[in-house]
Amino acid sequence: MAMIEFQGKSFEIDEDGFLLKFEDWGPEWAEYVKESEGISEITEAHQQILDFLQDYYKKNGIAPMVRILSKSTGYKLKQIYELFPSGPGKGACKMAGLPKPTGCV
Repeated sequence: MAMIEFQGKSFEIDEDGFLLKFEDWGPEWAEYVKESEGISEITEAHQQILDFLQDYYKKNGIAPMVRILSKSTGYKLKQIYELFPSGPGKGACKMAGLPKPTGCV
């Protein structure tokens, strides 16, 4: 698999640019994805979604469905897309360090 070097850290990624190992996540990864996703800054709203995704993944081993993400965070799907232009699966899950979602995220 491919390796990314960013801010002095190395990250192993899959063919779609997702981290291969969740435990490799760090703030440097979020900064890397932020730039590639066209997000100017990680706001408190971004961080709330990232924290929820990571907590859910740690407990369940998968990313939550969009409905669960929206209901649990209080953000409507439109707001999530405004925060993460490529969507909750590609943008938010990638930034949170989760593996590429297989289902409806």
